[in-house]
Amino acid sequence: MAFVFPAYHAPDFSSPQLKNAPDAAWAVVDRDGVAPEGFHSTSMYPEYYKIGGEWRLAEKSRMDSSVVLRDDGTLAVVENRNLRRGDRVILGRTERGEEGIYLHAHGFDENAAAGSDQFVFRQGRSRETSYARDYDRLIELLKAEREEGNILWVMGPAFAFDRDARFAMQQLVENGYAHGLMAGNALATHDLEGGLLHTALGQDIYTQQSMPNGHYNHLDVINLVRRSGSIPQFLEDYRIENGIMYSVVKHNVPFVLAGSIRDDGPLPEVVGNAYEAQSRMRALVEKASTVICQATMLHTIATGNMTPSFRVREDGTVRPVYFYCVDADEFVVNKLIDRGSLSATTIVTNVQDFICIVAKGLGLM
Repeated sequence: MAFVFPAYHAPDFSSPQLKNAPDAAWAVVDRDGVAPEGFHSTSMYPEYYKIGGEWRLAEKSRMDSSVVLRDDGTLAVVENRNLRRGDRVILGRTERGEEGIYLHAHGFDENAAAGSDQFVFRQGRSRETSYARDYDRLIELLKAEREEGNILWVMGPAFAFDRDARFAMQQLVENGYAHGLMAGNALATHDLEGGLLHTALGQDIYTQQSMPNGHYNHLDVINLVRRSGSIPQFLEDYRIENGIMYSVVKHNVPFVLAGSIRDDGPLPEVVGNAYEAQSRMRALVEKASTVICQATMLHTIATGNMTPSFRVREDGTVRPVYFYCVDADEFVVNKLIDRGSLSATTIVTNVQDFICIVAKGLGLM
């Protein structure tokens, strides 16, 4: 059955609560990177601000940022570190209209007002949860998103340690199911190691057998990539025609490799400045309509913080952003469980199994 996107239900602005609400207050930034006292901080949900008697949606939102009223009347959601002197920042700490600010948490929920049982079993997500329906829904979602959406993958290095998982992800990219990739130095390094030497951290990516002196393999690969000057040039120099990074480069899928203090090398494309990396990541997130985070706790948390629960289409309609978190550790997935049932799904499993099930469900393996 084809995936059906839920309709968005805007707030009732004719209600007395919102009709009689005052305009939102604002104050001017007097120092770069410092918000005015009493600034309003955004959430992942759609938020409306009353400007000149009219309720306006801040379209490109994210958590934990300020709202800047531009000279042309548009609203920009800006990280506080990126505020500039003269910016007009919205003020207010309430979100029900009292200060001209309204947070709309249930815009996609048909049953928000219906209520639910106070006590039911198995509401958490754990290793015991059945994920069959989640897989079916994700597979149909990906088919729809390939045609009209933007699918962003956030990946840890676990994919590169297994031949089948690496191949499954390559097939997803090759067949149009990836519009962006975010990862760290390790995922790219071990994927390229798999392409050149059929190992990851010195272990054969199929048999998991450790190769003689294999602990040098990833360091040698990093060194070779740095000698080539870039990942694309390395792929060409060594005639590598398989793997995740190969398919991403081949199909011009934009990627961000965010650096870490523990990185070896790193590869030339790795962004060492954390705030530059965050800005580049947000540029991909702003385009995404489905985000799938797998086996990378810190990248998942970072991506979750900058991903809203909605996206405004070019025609002005509002649609949900679907957020998946896949990890073998229940602690990791449950950190994002409160994002909202329509915008977040958590799956507790190892990502090698996950990606192969998804690829098989899409008929790619």
